[in-house]
Formats: sequence, structure tokens, C-alpha cells
Amino acid sequence: MGVASEGITFEAALARLEQIVARMDQGDVPLEEAIALFEEGNALVRTCTAILDRAQGRLEALIEGDDGQIKLVGLEESVEEARA
Repeated sequence: MGVASEGITFEAALARLEQIVARMDQGDVPLEEAIALFEEGNALVRTCTAILDRAQGRLEALIEGDDGQIKLVGLEESVEEARA
């Protein structure tokens, strides 16, 4: 998937998040390390969210219009038309 502004990929950010969760789940993390891991995890979540938001904006769909013509539209437009 895409690269975050910090230069980390979604997959790398997610893998690091999994490491952080595993470390925190051990239950014996000193307070200062726990705070640092929490802050790093929050930053990684923001990075992953930004990457997913950009990916969603790039998604497009083919839908059939009222005139029977097939057209390419953005994901949000196709969702709106599906609801109409």
C-alpha cells in the first residue's frame, strides 16, 4: 500500500503496532517505556489512518447510470448513488 509522510509503509506501521501491542500485553512494561510505546502507537495509528484515507480516495467503481451507460466514479459518489 502507500507510503506515509514519514516514509513508512502501511504494512511496516501495522507490523510495528503489533509489536507494541505484544510488548504491552506482557504486563511487565515499566511506566516510562509504556508511555513511550503508547505515544509511538498513537503516531502509527495516525499514519495508518492517513494511508487508508488516501487509498479510499483513490478507489473508483464502475456503475450503470439511469441511461444504461457504464461510467467510472469515485467510491463516495458510487455509495451515494447506491443509496439513492
